[in-house]
Amino acid sequence: ALCFEELCEPELVQPTFVLDHPTEVSPLAKPHRTRPGVTERFELFAVGRELANAFSELTDPVDQRARFEAQAAKKAAGDEEACGVDEDFLTALEHGMPPTGGLGIGIDRLVMLLTDSPSIKDVIAFPLLRPEGQPAPKE
Repeated sequence: ALCFEELCEPELVQPTFVLDHPTEVSPLAKPHRTRPGVTERFELFAVGRELANAFSELTDPVDQRARFEAQAAKKAAGDEEACGVDEDFLTALEHGMPPTGGLGIGIDRLVMLLTDSPSIKDVIAFPLLRPEGQPAPKE
């Protein structure tokens, strides 16, 4: 993932859809129906920036727990982007969750593009979501 972010993302100037992300970097996405090791996920890039992220939601609680546990191990090893185990979410999956999907595109990503901000964290309007020690954007 780091290789892609460092070497490929900046080169995606024309609108480009990147498909079928590796399972290891897509802990909430459903496994691809015909290609083992990847998920049903896409991201839209333009001008070297991610503008949208979408995927089919994983609804298998056993698979989801294994992925959360793998992410928690990465987090414990120092990976700042890894997530932990979300027991409430797993309980909801165990009770039954219908097939779902998600698409993330919004004003924040468009503001990233218009202000030439390299990270979505630079344009988040809610201070509680900004890393500690980072000042609020000037108005």
